Amino acid sequence: MLDMEMADQIEGDIDPADRALIAHETAAAIVGQARESGDPELVGRLVRLVDEEGIDTVAMLWSRADAHTLPGALWRIYMIREWVKHDAEMVARSYHHGVQAAHVRHAIAGVEDPPGPDEVRSLADSVLSGVFSGDLAVALERAGAFCRVVATGAAFEAQSDEGHADARAHRTTMRAAQLLRTGEDLEKCAAMWREDRLD
Repeated sequence: MLDMEMADQIEGDIDPADRALIAHETAAAIVGQARESGDPELVGRLVRLVDEEGIDTVAMLWSRADAHTLPGALWRIYMIREWVKHDAEMVARSYHHGVQAAHVRHAIAGVEDPPGPDEVRSLADSVLSGVFSGDLAVALERAGAFCRVVATGAAFEAQSDEGHADARAHRTTMRAAQLLRTGEDLEKCAAMWREDRLD
């Protein structure tokens, strides 16, 4: 048993209210400053934020933020970029499989045809650049549409694996469900930004 004096010396986690405040203030400051400055070099540095600072730094700032907030949207877009960067071939394959069934979403996402690894990497950087220098709602919609197309392709892949590669089918189905949810969250954030409700 710890006595009270020892217990008082143990550092606790940051207060959830303080964590939320930090997340919202840093997201608003970063997006606001980049959009105000219009500096392409600053935008480039922000796109490469995870490359230079590490995913842990970004996670510490925004990973616990609600999905329908500016920090929550930033976290999801940075994670999409990281995922695409590290698994571009698999992402491109799923995207390619999803294009025909989600043709409208493909048009919104704006991935070049044919959608290969370089094209999906380029889209991830383009979307993140749009967050800081373009129409934020459009950038969020593009990211959401991209997630939905990949989710559709992953669902087709899972279906074709059923009966002979069930473990892989299960993993792919779970990934498709998560991507669909992320796409919906980002599209909702886009609508909230247009209504001046995304903070």
